[in-house]
Formats: sequence, C-alpha cells, structure tokens
Amino acid sequence: MTAPGRRSSTFTRLLRHGFTDPSAAERLLESAELEPVRSDPVLLDALGATADPDLALLGLVRLVEAQDGHTAQRELLDTLIAAKPLRDRLLGVLGASAALADHLARHPRDWHALVTYEPQDLHPGVQEFERGLAEATDPVSLRVAYRRCLLSIAARDVCGTIDLAQTAAELADLATATLRAALAIARTAAPDDAALCRLAVIAMGKCGGHELNYVSDVDVIFVGEAVEGADERKAVQAATRLASHMMRICSETTVEGSIWPVDANLRPEGRNGPLVRTLSSHLAYYQRWAKTWEFQALLKARPVAGDLELGEEYVATLAPLVWHAAERENFVADVQKMRRRVVENIPAAEIERELKLGPGGLRDVEFAVQLLQLVHGRADTSLRSGTTLDALKALAAGGYVGRVDAVQLDAAYRFLRSMEHRIQLYRLRRTHLVPKDEADLRRIGRSLGLRSDPVAELNREWKRHAAVVRRLHEKLFYRPLLDAVAQLAPGESRLSPDAARERLVALGYADPAAALRHLEALASGVTRKAAIQRTLLPVLLGWFADSADPDAGLLNFRKVSDALGKTPWYLRLLRDEGAAAENLARVLSAGRLAPDLLMRAPEAVALLGDGDAGGLEPRTRAHLEQEILAAVRRADEAQQAVAAARGVRRRELFRTAAADIVASYGTEESPAVADQGALVDQVGGAVSDLTAATLAGTLRAVVREGWGDTLPTRFAVIGMGRFGGHELGYGSDADVLFVHEPQEGMDEQEASRAANAVVSEMRRLLQIPSADPPLLIDADLRPEGKSGPLVRTLKSYEAYYRRWSLVWESQALLRAEVVAGDDDLGRRFIELIDPLRYPAEGLGDEAVREIRRLKARMESERMPRGADPTLHTKLGRGGLSDVEWTVQLMQLRHGWVEPGLRTTRTREALAAACAAELISTEDAATLDEAWVLATRVRNAVMLVRGRAGDTFPSGGRELAAVGRYLGYGPGHVGDMIDGYRRTTRRARAVVDELFYGA
Repeated sequence: MTAPGRRSSTFTRLLRHGFTDPSAAERLLESAELEPVRSDPVLLDALGATADPDLALLGLVRLVEAQDGHTAQRELLDTLIAAKPLRDRLLGVLGASAALADHLARHPRDWHALVTYEPQDLHPGVQEFERGLAEATDPVSLRVAYRRCLLSIAARDVCGTIDLAQTAAELADLATATLRAALAIARTAAPDDAALCRLAVIAMGKCGGHELNYVSDVDVIFVGEAVEGADERKAVQAATRLASHMMRICSETTVEGSIWPVDANLRPEGRNGPLVRTLSSHLAYYQRWAKTWEFQALLKARPVAGDLELGEEYVATLAPLVWHAAERENFVADVQKMRRRVVENIPAAEIERELKLGPGGLRDVEFAVQLLQLVHGRADTSLRSGTTLDALKALAAGGYVGRVDAVQLDAAYRFLRSMEHRIQLYRLRRTHLVPKDEADLRRIGRSLGLRSDPVAELNREWKRHAAVVRRLHEKLFYRPLLDAVAQLAPGESRLSPDAARERLVALGYADPAAALRHLEALASGVTRKAAIQRTLLPVLLGWFADSADPDAGLLNFRKVSDALGKTPWYLRLLRDEGAAAENLARVLSAGRLAPDLLMRAPEAVALLGDGDAGGLEPRTRAHLEQEILAAVRRADEAQQAVAAARGVRRRELFRTAAADIVASYGTEESPAVADQGALVDQVGGAVSDLTAATLAGTLRAVVREGWGDTLPTRFAVIGMGRFGGHELGYGSDADVLFVHEPQEGMDEQEASRAANAVVSEMRRLLQIPSADPPLLIDADLRPEGKSGPLVRTLKSYEAYYRRWSLVWESQALLRAEVVAGDDDLGRRFIELIDPLRYPAEGLGDEAVREIRRLKARMESERMPRGADPTLHTKLGRGGLSDVEWTVQLMQLRHGWVEPGLRTTRTREALAAACAAELISTEDAATLDEAWVLATRVRNAVMLVRGRAGDTFPSGGRELAAVGRYLGYGPGHVGDMIDGYRRTTRRARAVVDELFYGA
C-alpha cells in the first residue's frame, strides 16, 4: 500500500510514459478487464508510444469490456501482448481516434481486421476494398464495412507503414469502392431504371486526384446515356434517380452515422443544373459557358464507378478543352482572383487557424500547381496528373519549378496534409481548423513524432511550413522564367524559351519576347546586382502581372534599374525594406505619369521605402514652402531658383501619385483604401499645397532678381477654381487672380509695370522646357476675362466689382483663396469679395435664373463634339460641373446665414448644406459619391495616359488600367462603365431637382 502523500511507482511510470491524467489511468489499469496484462511492461511501453496514451488506454478498456465473454477478452489480450503488429496498430488507432474507438466498442470483433499482416494487406487497392465491402446490402451495413476498412487504413497510417501520399490514395480507393457499392445497392433497388441507362460516376476534387482526406465531401459529376433502343429523356431521368439514391446512401445519417456527403455541385450550372447530363450536353456547356475555374476543376476528373467506358469517353472528350483553358482571356487573373476570394471569405476569427484555405495553406500549393499544369500541360503531357504531389514532381522534372523549391513545397504539403489528417481522424469530422485546446494540439504533435514539447514543436513546424508555402506560392510561377534566361546552375532543368513565352502570355504580357530580353538583361551574370535582381524579380513579376500593363511595369523596372543599379542603396532598399519593392512594382505598372516623373530623377524611388528617407505621406504646405524658399535663397539667379522649385514639385508630384496608386491598388500587408473620398481629398490637398508653395518660391525668385528685397508694390496671388478649392488634379492648370497695391509713395504706373513684369516672368519661368513638368498659370477668371488687364490694384478690383460684376463672377469668387504673396493684401482682397460671394439676403430670383441659363448654355455649347455625355466627367450628366454648380448655388443663396457654407471646398460645402438641412442626407451622399467618382476618373486618366482627359480612354489596356485603379479586376471594364453611368445618373436626378427646380 502506498503511504499517504506519496505517489505510487505506477503513477510515476505513467507520467514518464506520457499520460496526462495518471490517476485516471491507474484506475483503468486496475480494472478487472486488464487484470491479465496490467503488469506486463510491453503494454505500458506500447501505450506510451501512442499519440494520446490516456485516450488509447480508455479505448482499450472499452474494447475489452465490449467483447462477448471471457474467452473473447482473453483472445484479444493475449494477441495484443504476443503480436507486436496488432499491438502497434490497435493502440495507435485508439490513441489517435476517439471515433474509431467508438466504432470498435460497437463492433468489438472488428479488431480482427488489424491482425493479419500479409504483404497484400500493406497496400490494398480498389479490388481489396471492394471485397471488404462485398457483404454490404444496405446503407447501415455499408457504413459498418466502410468503417472497418477505414480502421485498417488508419492503423497503417498512424504506425508509419504508409506515408501521407499512400494514405490519401488508399482513402480515395476506399471511396471508389464505396461509390461502386452504393451504386450497386441503388441499381438493385431500381432494376428497371438500371436497365434503361448507362450511368458513369466521375470523381472530382481530392477523390478524383487520388488524394482524399479522412473526412471530406466526395465531389462527383454524373454522365448518363440511354442504352441502345431506349428513349434518351427517360434514360436521363432514370439515371438521375439512380444517382440521387446513390448520393443518399452515402450521405444520409443512420444508426451507424454517415459515410461522407457526395457533392455534385461541380457539375455544369452547379446546384441549378440537372444532376445528370448526356456527354453531348456536357460538351456543349463546356464549349460555350464554362468559367475558368470549371476547367481547373476538371484537372482531377477520373471515372470511378458505373459505366467506366462512358466515364473514360467523358474524360477524353473534355481533355482538349481543359488543356487549352490557359489560352482564355484573363486566365491567370481569374485563377488568382478565385484564390483571393477564397481567403476573403474566411471569417476573421478563423483565418489564423485555417489549415486548408488560409494564406500559406494547402490550397495555396494546390492552386499554384494547378495553374502551372494548365499553362504548360498543353504541350507537356507528363504534367497531366490529378494528384498534387505527382504533378509537383513532374513540374520539377520538366524545369517548370526549381528543384529546391519543389522539395520544400513537397515537404510542406506533406506536413500540412498530415496535420489535417490527424485533426480529422480524432472525431472523423470534416474540419480544416487547427484546434485551440492544448490537449488536442499535444495529441496531434505526438502523432507526428514531435515528443519533446509537442505543442510548441507543432506550432513552430506548422508556422515554418506555412511560411514556406506562402513564399513559394508567390514565386513559383515566376522564378523559372529567370532560370530560363539567366544561364546559371549547369545541369538544372529549366524552362525552354517557348515554355517561358507561354507562361508570360498566360500572365498577361503582350510582348513576351521583349519581356524575356528585359529579364535576361536584369538577371544574367554573376554580379551582386544580378544576384539580388534574381531574388527580387520572381515576386516583382507577380506584382506586375497583377496590373493592367505588366509589359510596361517590367520595362520601367529595367529603366530604373539601369539608372540606379550601380548605386549601393537602391537594391538594398528593395531587398531589405518590405514595402519598397511592392510599392515600386505597383507604381511602375499603373500607367505613364508616375514612371515618367520617376525617370526624370530616379533617386526619388527612395520615397517608396519605409525608412527615414522614405514615406508616402504628403508633406504639409509649410514644409514645402520652407524647402522651396531655402532652395531659392541658395540659387544665383531666378531661372536656377525656379528650376530648383520645379524639381521639388516634380518629386512631390511623384510622392503624391505613388501614394495614390499604392492606396488604390492595396498591398499584401494593407488592403486598398475603401474611402474613395479620402483619396480624392489627399490628392487634391497635396497637389494644391504643392502648387501654392511653387508659386510662392517663384514669386520670391522673380522679385529678388528684379528688385532686390522690395517690390515697388505689394503683390498677392489668389487661387481660383480647383486651386482655391484645394481640389487640383495631376493635370490641372493653376487658376489665379493677381492683385497688387503700390507701396506708400510709389508711382502707380511704375508699380503696375513692376506687377505685370512679375506675372510675365513667373509664367515664363514656370513653362521653360525642362525635365520637370511645366506649371501653367491661367488668369482667365479675372475681371473682363482675357480682355482685361492681367494684374489689377485692389482699388481697381473694388471699382470693377462695384459697377460691373456679373453673377458668374460672384460664383467664381466662391473658390477664391490667398495662395502666395502679401498676406495682408490677400486678406483685404478676401474681405472685399465676401459680400459678392455671400450676398446679404441671398440671390434674387433673376440672378438664380441667370445662373441656370449659363449652366444650360455651357452644357449645350462646351461639350466636345462626339463626346458621350454620360461619360464626360466634367460637363457630362451628373459630373463635376453638375455637382459643383448645385453646391455653389446653395452657397450663393444661403452662405450669408450659414457660416459652414463659407468654404472654397466642394465636399465641405456639401456637408455643411446637409447639416443645415438644405439638402437631404441621401441626396448629399448621391452628389458626393458622383463628384468623388468623377474626380477619381480624371485622376486615373492622368495617371494612366500621362496627359489630362475628361473622359474614359478608348484603348483596351488604358481602360483596364483605369478600372484597376478604381478597384475593378480584370475583365470588369464593362462593370466600371455601368457603375459610373449608374452613379452619375442618380446624381443628375438630384441636380435636376435642386438646381433646375424640376
């Protein structure tokens, strides 16, 4: 007897053998059922070798208890101790699967299935499993027989007799035998139906690929034909009844549970389509209607039951379509989009534990392998395997995947699938989530041979393999392209030039020959630069392919690399700073403007990093003015000073464009910014502040060169239009007014000559041809327009506005804001115009009618000939002009009593009008959405084409690039156009009501 407070030697031995609840285990060992063997050290050692010794011991006691009498119990225990193969198999299963322990407790004689150890028992195939199911005549007996066969597979698996691939193949073979047995039961139940038709069952998914899980839906497609002399319609109906019954036999729950669901949703038209089709009907669907993913699914099609000759004919008929799927437009983009959609649909709470569908999961391996098979399997029949690991091996042998990458991916896939098997085996439930419970993780870890610290080791190995999968998934499609041109590693298989071109075409490259030349120039050689490029390019190629113009992205990258390749910081930036390489890829492939700005001074690529020199956040106006004015002070003369200011402007335009592109496209670390209005405000504010700072620096340079420190007249620049409203786009001119006031004691004519000279010189210097984009100054909104003087004194403005001002000028002045020059003079100008733009008591009826007449005339006269009014962003239906005139009319009518309306910014004024209940919340949101969208389209056109435009481009690639910027994926240009028209049509309805009073 053990002394109080001291643990028995059995308790200690149980702890040492891996039991987590030694007290309960000790009680089980003391039970009468185990009395003959409890002292045998072989039993304890065998239990300690299982995944969960506690679970194995409990299952053993239940199994012994369930035996029919003392003789049966002694037979089991004697065999257990004497026969090591049975001991390892039986206890291994009991320690890994509570569900199979339950089965053995219900069917206590089934342990005999684990006794035999003949060579044919080690690797059974479909025929052996068919023999094991032969006596099943109804759904219940089929389930019992199925579990008995499953027991033998699990035993070989947990003991290591078979590896992951063999286990998955045996599970698929057992599923094949089960489908055949179920169909036989269905045919026996309906002999008349069976006599009318030929029915083939085509396995899809993992069953078709000969790589099934322990618990998984078995995906199938049914093909039916009439027997000779039978009516086709009646034959298909009979085949449908047989197929439905077969599915129920496998799927329905009985006293013995269910086997697995049979899922026919991969058939043409999915669950909305007929369950059974003839071969000709299948062919017609795939020729006319099938989507890319449906051809991808057919990779794994395999006849398994029913009329195998018909099944083989089905596979042979559809194979040519499968192997030409890669020629479809947007093929790679469609496959990648489907993968992204799968990830997006995972609940946020589960994504970190999702073993199959999450990033770095099993689906990443399968998608990557299938993508490569579809691209290269057209010409290389060795790649046409439905089994993932076999296909990966063939891809490596053919040089389509690097051998080291293939070995790493194979190991990762085997580990992750083994984890999945152990998770499912425990309860025989369909799940791909890694459990949270430490006991579950401990059992899984031990079952995979991780014994020192099972939980920590399992998590570490899982994360390591998932990281490998994620990394290789990103590069798998691109890396061999470099090996094909880099001429490295003698003896390694590599892509042939034709295979490389095929892959580039599939990725969306329009000129694969040029792309290969660029890759060769970038990656060939033994220099450090070439080595780093070979590391970077696989991922960069993927990012380029995600754009509307991958050719341009690759060409631009070559240009930047040629310019900066010898500078030590450039490649280090791309290699070491996580954001820089992806940001650069997005910027270089999104259109012409940003690359053009970058090429003029490639060192600006440093802005794309996340280090001290980088950052895409726009700089404040104060910081910009400080930098530009400091550059002006350092310059020897005005032209040099303004050139420096324009250089800063070019760099900051690039920063703004790059930030806009990255935020619109999104990155792997951060999704695209959802708030489109915030993006518009950021661009408008940044470009407007930059323009103001440039004008301030140019004014300082001109004054200093011509007059020293003091100009004979005070001088101010007033921003108008989009400039004053902080809404400038990339291609906008700077609308301004110039105002001056002679210094005390100065002659007015001399002051006027000086002011005009300043304006003339500013405009000249800002437009001198150079590597930097010009800044065009537009003063046409001044009194009397182009006929009036370019510069006026404050008194002249006052006299003009008092005597001659028209209502359109009051409207234009709503956007007036001081942007440069003498602050006091600018303030007094604003005080002068406030009564005009916010008239006391608001606008009179005649003034309102005049504004409406002006707007109607502008719509009819200024729309470019041949332009589509539903797509013109400025003057078209529901476009910028519609929204702005509606908002400005509210400002003119109510600004005198509503302080919130006294702003130069359209969106701010619209929000204030809504707050003042001058417009409903719904109508305000409609106008805001249309204004933001139209502004985004204009910005997109400038980014894509490198020149301003007010309507969508006509070229396919340019239109697709605009769509990509606006968040539309490949092949959805039509959706973009429809969405624009729908949004602006709603806005025009609001404009008709609020502006025209319709």
